[in-house]
Amino acid sequence: MKLSRIIRLVELISLLQVARGQNANSLAVTCGVSRRTVFRDLDVLRQAGVPLEFDEEQQRYHLSGGFLLPATNFSPQEALSLLILCNELGDGAGLPFHGPARAAAAKLESTLPPRLRDYLREASAAVRIRMEPSNRLAEHEEIYRHLLDATAARRAVRISYDSLAEARQLVTRLDPYRLLFSRRSWYVIGRSSVHRGVRTFNVGRIRRLEPLAERFKTPRGFTIERYLGNAWHLVSERGPDRDVTIHFQKLVAQNVAEVAWHKTQRLEFLPDGTLDFHVRVSGLNEISWWILGYGDQARVVKPIALRELVVARCRRMLDQYEH
Repeated sequence: MKLSRIIRLVELISLLQVARGQNANSLAVTCGVSRRTVFRDLDVLRQAGVPLEFDEEQQRYHLSGGFLLPATNFSPQEALSLLILCNELGDGAGLPFHGPARAAAAKLESTLPPRLRDYLREASAAVRIRMEPSNRLAEHEEIYRHLLDATAARRAVRISYDSLAEARQLVTRLDPYRLLFSRRSWYVIGRSSVHRGVRTFNVGRIRRLEPLAERFKTPRGFTIERYLGNAWHLVSERGPDRDVTIHFQKLVAQNVAEVAWHKTQRLEFLPDGTLDFHVRVSGLNEISWWILGYGDQARVVKPIALRELVVARCRRMLDQYEH
C-alpha cells in the first residue's frame, strides 16, 4: 500500500474517533479527496477489522467501542528527537509531511509526564535547525495532493506548466511516476505526452491540474536514480558523461571537501592545501552554476568545454556591471 494512502487511512481513523462521527462529505473535504475515494478507504478499514459503524439517521460514520490507535512507549531520546525535528523547523513551509508530523508531535507532548515534558521543552529550546529557503507551495497544496493521489493510484493527469526552458506555458498529459523533494523544491517526474518521454516538472510552476481517468504503468525497473544517471542535480543532458576536474583554493578547499556533492566525486588534496575535485557528470550546465558560486576560488581544469562555458558566463556577468 502506498505511503499517501496509509497516511490518509490514519487520518480517517483519527477523524472517526470524534464522538459525533463524520459524514462522507466532511471526510472528503478534510482529507482533500473525492467522496468515491473516501468510500474506498472506508471499505479498506472494514476489511482490516476496524470497528466502523454507520448511523442511518444521522448519515454519519463513527468507530465503536472507543477504538484508538495503540499507544507507543517512547524513550526520552526518541521523544526529544521528534519534538525538535517537528517544532524547531520553523513553519515547515515546503518540507515534506511537516504539517501532520508537527500535529503528531503536539499530541505526543501533551501525553508526557509533566517532569519529562518540562525537560524536553528545555532541551529542545537549546537546539536550532536552520533549513535552506524552500519553494513555498501554499497556493499549490491541492495540486500537490492530486499528484500524490495520482502517483499512488497510477492515474494520469493533465497539467498546464510554465516552462522556463521553453519560455512558454505548455499543456501536457503527464503520467506521474515519482514525487521528489530536492534542494528546496518539490518535483514530479513522469512521462510527458508533449515531450514523448520522461521529464522533470517543478510542482511550483504547475498552474492547473486536471485528474484523468486513464491509468498508466510505471516502466519496469524505473527509479529516480536510474533516470537521473550522473546528473549534477536534476538535469541529465544528452551525450556521454564527462569527467570534470575543478581546482579549489585553500580558502574553500576544506569547505568543499566536507560535503558529499555527488555520488561520483573524488577528492585530491595537494601539498599546498588546495583541492582538486574530480567528478563524472551527465551534462555541464548545472555544475557550471555551482562552480560560479565559488567565484575566484574555483578554476575548471577540464574539460575545455566547461572552461569555455564558465568563461562565457563570467564575461556576460561582467557586462552587467560595465554597461
